[in-house]
Amino acid sequence: MALEPPLARLVGTWRGDGTGCYPTITDFSYTDEITFTDTGKPFVHFVQRTWIEGQPRHTETGYWRTPTADAVEVVIALPTGQAERGSGTCRTDAAGVLVIETDSSVQNTPTAKQVDRIVRRLRVDGDHLHYEVSMEAVGQSLALHLSSDLTRQPLSGVD
Repeated sequence: MALEPPLARLVGTWRGDGTGCYPTITDFSYTDEITFTDTGKPFVHFVQRTWIEGQPRHTETGYWRTPTADAVEVVIALPTGQAERGSGTCRTDAAGVLVIETDSSVQNTPTAKQVDRIVRRLRVDGDHLHYEVSMEAVGQSLALHLSSDLTRQPLSGVD
């Protein structure tokens, strides 16, 4: 089964720079890489990796799927002890920009920081992806945590 829009528009590796903030931490900048891989099924595999000053900082992986043309669901695992499960919407606006928004509840392992909710927003305009993550965690209300601007990378030609 071939992957169809809107998820087909995500496939590829995206790189760029981002900023992080939250009421309980010091603001920071980071390098971001997100890869969406066509699995041959009606969903994409998602991997995000970040670096600060060349040192690995964070990674997460999971799946995005569209059960209907205007709905999206995510299942994402974080090595910090959280598992995210959510749903949302996907649409193409009047300018042709793909807009995806998800709202997820979070399960935490016994020793993980308490994260209750994660909201993700993606805007894909050609080869530009703007990505935001807001979270409700450690007793704080929903607040912006990460924001990055990424560019789709050319295919390497190596399989």
